[in-house]
Amino acid sequence: MEKSIVILTGGGPAPGMNTVVGTIAKTFLSNGYRVIGLHGGYKGLFSPIQKTTDIDFLLADSIFNRGGSYLMMSRYKPSQEDFDKNFNLDFFKNNNIQLLVTVGGDDTASTANRIAKFLAAKNYPIANIHVPKTIDNDLPLPSNIPTFGYHSAKSEGTKIATTVYEDARTSGTWFVVSAMGRSAGHLALGIGATCHYPMIVIPEMFNRTDITIDKIVNMAISAIIKRKIMGLSYGAIMISEGVFHAFSHTDLEAAGVKFTYDDHGHPELGKISKAQMFNELLEKKLDKLGISVKSRPVEIGYEVRCVTPIAYDLMYCSQLGMGVYQLFKEGATGCMVYLDLNNNIKPLYLSDIQDKDGKIPPRGVNIHTDKAQNIIRYLMHYITPADYEAAKEYVANPEEYDFIKMLNW
Repeated sequence: MEKSIVILTGGGPAPGMNTVVGTIAKTFLSNGYRVIGLHGGYKGLFSPIQKTTDIDFLLADSIFNRGGSYLMMSRYKPSQEDFDKNFNLDFFKNNNIQLLVTVGGDDTASTANRIAKFLAAKNYPIANIHVPKTIDNDLPLPSNIPTFGYHSAKSEGTKIATTVYEDARTSGTWFVVSAMGRSAGHLALGIGATCHYPMIVIPEMFNRTDITIDKIVNMAISAIIKRKIMGLSYGAIMISEGVFHAFSHTDLEAAGVKFTYDDHGHPELGKISKAQMFNELLEKKLDKLGISVKSRPVEIGYEVRCVTPIAYDLMYCSQLGMGVYQLFKEGATGCMVYLDLNNNIKPLYLSDIQDKDGKIPPRGVNIHTDKAQNIIRYLMHYITPADYEAAKEYVANPEEYDFIKMLNW
């Protein structure tokens, strides 16, 4: 029987998904393998019926430079009972599958880790290689190497955020912008800094204090007052959606936020407008302070997930796709493929980076680097002790709006 591999995509889309899948297909096809694309993420592996597509060269060649994902995705998370009773080994045996390739973020990687352990424990001769994707850039790759999709999403987000900032400057408006990033602030910081936003708020900034809605609103007001002192009536505030993970139930209830949760237990942040919520809270606080400011909300989320990948990700994802074949031929399994700083393909074994529960922990922004600190020191605007006297024209207690003091730095 012809040897084959199967590829699945999990989680949410990121630019470069099709590039990875298409390149893997082309590489394995040229080496005599059948390539099976599995729709629906992991669900098909724990079901008696699968929805699959045989990926030939023409299909691979037609999708490799497109945005989105040809393979339908899902956030399906198999339970322990699924592993005990429903793992469809016959699917692998009947198709002579030699390799399972999973493409996804931290949740998909965590499930890939469970599958790798399961296959090893059962002595099933199936290799398992994971390709790290996420626009959040939060998988723990060595040397701060990016996950694929991040740079394309940042590029598209920058286009949107630049237009928003131009509108702010043109109309004398403040915009409250929220960017995707479930638990890390890479995308918000990358977009906000590229566009020289005067206030950027990411969860990693709160390394010495609790994250509260009131602090974030006060940070926005700090930037507004600082710009007023500078003679500027406009600006934009970038807030990472990742801050929501740290809010207390009291804060969320007071803001009127009610979450539903996905299969991995994460709040479905895409169902609410974080920008609108913060904008409304900001307007209420400004009105209470008697500060006249026109503000508007903008959400940067789903708009950047399925864009056409930029040249960086087209090449990067092609290298990762070819790297899957390289690692497979070298006998690697239970690992992520990555491209090191010297452009060499390397395996990163999931068992080496898992936490005590077997999950792959997300990578946050290192707030202590020169890059992050210089953005905070030189691009952002906020009240400092030198501004206290001038700020008293707008607030009686300017020290409460001191960005550095609020963070307890």
